[in-house]
Amino acid sequence: MSATSERKKRQSIIDACRSMNALGINQGTSGNISLRHDAGLLITPTSVPYESMQPEQIVFMGLDGSFDAAQRPSSEWRFHLDILRARPEVDAVVHAHPPYSTILAIMGLEIPPIHYMIAVAGGDTIRCAPYATFGTQELSEHAVRALEDRLACLLEHHGMIAVGPSLSKAMWLAVEVEALARQYHGCLQIGTPRLLPKAEIKNVLGKIAGYGPAGK
Repeated sequence: MSATSERKKRQSIIDACRSMNALGINQGTSGNISLRHDAGLLITPTSVPYESMQPEQIVFMGLDGSFDAAQRPSSEWRFHLDILRARPEVDAVVHAHPPYSTILAIMGLEIPPIHYMIAVAGGDTIRCAPYATFGTQELSEHAVRALEDRLACLLEHHGMIAVGPSLSKAMWLAVEVEALARQYHGCLQIGTPRLLPKAEIKNVLGKIAGYGPAGK
């Protein structure tokens, strides 16, 4: 890959980080993003404000977990790395702390099939991974397990992860998950919502393939 193409990928990560905050699905520098690149991944650095982040600050990490000692990747690099290792069809990982997704995650609640759009996350639920301290291998293992056959999950007392074949798809999905979380939260204020049956979600899954932004 040319240096120009790599720089564009690095800039796309920065643009997505800034977009997360503008969209209201993240606060400060609490979110992090990775993008598969060559024989590894590009990932946001730790503790760098998105507004001042520069392409050269995006950290390259090998799939063996190696990186330049002069750079500090996101504290959540373990689950980014492990997700990309486990899921060859995934090229982008978006982690954020959206308000409604995080409320449900604090309560340890998964998102059930309240709306057919849940199918865009790959199944009839969006699971909530058990709590583990941020940045740990234990959290990474919980996240990878919660994402089995799924494209998104919640992290108990923490936030949300969305993945996809491109950064645009993963970002789009993160917004959709937060919309579902907000809808579910609203339903719970009224009562217990009726859920769509598994058969209907299976039907929707057959129709919704490719939904969302196209291309890389």
